[in-house]
Amino acid sequence: MRVFLTGANGWIGSAIARELIETGHTVVGLVRSAQKGAALASAGGTALVGSLDDLDALRRGAENADGIIHTAFGLDISRIGELAALDRRAIETFGDVFAGSTRPIIVTDGFLHLTGEKAKETDRPEIMPEFPRASQQTAFALAERGIHANVVRNPRSVHGRGETHGFVPMLAAVAREKGVSAYVGDGDNLWPAVHRLDAARVYRLALERGARGEAYHAVAEEAVPYREIAEAIGRQLGLPARSLTPEEAQEHFGPLAIWVANNGPASSEWTRRTLGWTPEQAGIVEDIERPDYAA
Repeated sequence: MRVFLTGANGWIGSAIARELIETGHTVVGLVRSAQKGAALASAGGTALVGSLDDLDALRRGAENADGIIHTAFGLDISRIGELAALDRRAIETFGDVFAGSTRPIIVTDGFLHLTGEKAKETDRPEIMPEFPRASQQTAFALAERGIHANVVRNPRSVHGRGETHGFVPMLAAVAREKGVSAYVGDGDNLWPAVHRLDAARVYRLALERGARGEAYHAVAEEAVPYREIAEAIGRQLGLPARSLTPEEAQEHFGPLAIWVANNGPASSEWTRRTLGWTPEQAGIVEDIERPDYAA
């Protein structure tokens, strides 16, 4: 397949690009500059320079594609309303181009909007005014129109060696600044996690399945106690791990507090069975404790 991939230079997108190319697909990746396109070219892909607010570039990439994988999303949480609007328009643009065909669109989202004891692939998200990202809601709306749009839900930690801007580096930065790797209460709130290379295979398999209106969970570890993650970060940095009250956590973590304290175990049983996917990489605690994790 000829695949249009947004966020092709990103943490997850670059792994997806290599996964697709190594399994015989052709990748055209959206990148912000010709310079950033060099990395994609070295992996065997083709760069399309543009951004999510460049709808003409998005249409060009989509029009010539057999499928789309959309991973691009801004990192500045303080601009979440603006970023969510850009993301929604991009997904709707892809839907307009693919309308009337069976070409698949795979959209990226997470688990923050889901409630319940353990998130399942059949769950559908609630609206959260304080975090208005609506990637999966937009994709499911396209599916209701007959467009072959689907969602890959990633856990809040998509980890791997060399990680620089995901949750682990952000939490490590807070720990360095504060001198302690903290958790809230007993730290027994549960985080799902996945290695980026395992996640990349979920995207590729979901694209090849080509269904409509499905959600896939790129979850290798369904429920890791957050305390274990904080303790691993502390050991890596040579800092103590310490419990905080919810009030202390708000000041300590700032905007990250909502994720740090969140309890969000997630099942991937249906995804594994449906896609024939078995995670192969290290778990998050083992990964963080590798000496070269932050290389």
